[in-house]
Amino acid sequence: MHEVPIYDINGIEERKITLPEIFDHPIKYELIRRAVISERSYILQPQGHYLDAGMQTTAKYYGRMNSYRSGRHMGIAIRPREKLGGGRQGKVKQIPSATKGKRAHPHMIEKKIYEHMNNKEYQSAIMSCISAAAKHHTPIIINDKIEGISKTRDMLKVFENLKLGSEIRKGREKKTRKGVRRRSRQNIYKKSVLLVVGSDSKAIKATRNIPGVSVCNIDCINANVLSPGGNSSRITIWSESALKKSMDVVKKLSVKQQSDYIKE
Repeated sequence: MHEVPIYDINGIEERKITLPEIFDHPIKYELIRRAVISERSYILQPQGHYLDAGMQTTAKYYGRMNSYRSGRHMGIAIRPREKLGGGRQGKVKQIPSATKGKRAHPHMIEKKIYEHMNNKEYQSAIMSCISAAAKHHTPIIINDKIEGISKTRDMLKVFENLKLGSEIRKGREKKTRKGVRRRSRQNIYKKSVLLVVGSDSKAIKATRNIPGVSVCNIDCINANVLSPGGNSSRITIWSESALKKSMDVVKKLSVKQQSDYIKE
């Protein structure tokens, strides 16, 4: 554990504080990647196919010898047919190889699509994310006045005072995603700065529209926010209240609970 300065919103150092032990946690990159994949798997939509799809037809099986339209000597596939009058033979139904027949191998509704992870492993992964980010960039601690900022232009001034203006400008550069059709290309912003606050404050609304910056409440923190795509080299700004709550919050995390915040 080491000491880092606490800054005010003008970028002036006020005093120093000792970082919690969570910032010295052993870094386990394999757990970070597992946590990222596990959180993303909860966003997948479960299968919801109807069990009787393709079976609700007028097809009927005629197999009694010498019965009307029994289909004798015609093979099995021709027997379950759509019921038509006048002695006509209807279309084959309830057979996957037939026209408009049921699906051959439908998806199983019971299929497990979630990548589960033990709570203790997930908590260790979050601590590894925080520790890895601190290894690449010294965490920036700022007093709680930042949580009272309600305007985006004031928040931009705070980032300039913290000498993060160049990082913010990098985030404004649009990167075109290639390999897809021209009309459907997406403009991707690089989000290299993360602001963690202690509560649902005004700072969240003031920061969320700034290109290159992400913001979250300490209770909503997860691996995809701290290490997007498993990359842990993200500049992190912590409010003083978020820093004090960090250890208590991490010890109560579960992957399913934090994945609900990603869906929102």
